[in-house]
Amino acid sequence: MNLTISGHHLDVTPALREYVLTKLDRVTRHFDQVVDVNVLLSVEKLKEKERRQKAEVTLHVKGRDIFVEQSHEDLYAAIDQLMDKLDRQVCRHKDKLQNHHHVAGKRMELPAN
Repeated sequence: MNLTISGHHLDVTPALREYVLTKLDRVTRHFDQVVDVNVLLSVEKLKEKERRQKAEVTLHVKGRDIFVEQSHEDLYAAIDQLMDKLDRQVCRHKDKLQNHHHVAGKRMELPAN
């Protein structure tokens, strides 16, 4: 798995990097076929006193790219909410990949008596 964590208008500290890694463990625990992960952490300065922290993830899995973004006043809260969304989407993608078709009743062999 290739992991890229970058910052836009902020420095990615080792504490932030470790926090993102621990949160990504939950996603990779559910689905281990992750090829590439790009994380972008940014700060948007809207007004003089108002700042919005934004976290984005692009997750490349076999056959699909999953993109999630989340904004919040606190960057750690944005990362938490982002990983919740990403976990739901990865579980939904994994569920679609699994074969849910059951054998029809007419085609089942009857047990011998």
